[in-house]
Amino acid sequence: MEQRIGSSSQPLEGAGFDPAFIPGLTSPGSGEPEDAKPADTGREESEPEPEPEQAPEPAEEAPGTQDEPSVDGPVFEAADRRARIVADHRGVRLALDDQECEFRWDEIGAVETETPRFGKRFTVTVHTPERRWYYLEIEAASRSRFAEWETALDAVLDAYFEDAEDTADAEDAKGTEDA
Repeated sequence: MEQRIGSSSQPLEGAGFDPAFIPGLTSPGSGEPEDAKPADTGREESEPEPEPEQAPEPAEEAPGTQDEPSVDGPVFEAADRRARIVADHRGVRLALDDQECEFRWDEIGAVETETPRFGKRFTVTVHTPERRWYYLEIEAASRSRFAEWETALDAVLDAYFEDAEDTADAEDAKGTEDA
């Protein structure tokens, strides 16, 4: 009786072993052997190819400077090693590590601050009219910064944030003046 040495099974073929088994999964080969010379284009090798002409690119401006007038108003800015909060004439911007979100003043329903009884984390929460909220915690160097941050944020909110009640009161006052 004869016995074979090694495996009696045949090698498997298929996509699990050869991605080229499925047409379209890999780019088709050129059909030329690897050691073949490229086709002669009719040019001598010493003649350089003409480069396409490119228009000079305009100098880029710094982000945020385009069509934005300079506004002299209060600005609130607080940051620690990971988080950053900026509130100015454009709205409120929250950033944590590489994630950022920006809210215009017309997208904000309320802005809430919270200071813990113990600890050094100052929390700012932005509420939207769609009943969603976004909060960010800033770690302060000392608890004495909380009062400074509260005052600066209140100044920005008083200058730019129009509460629905304030808008209604202004419209009522305007209506009584016209009458």
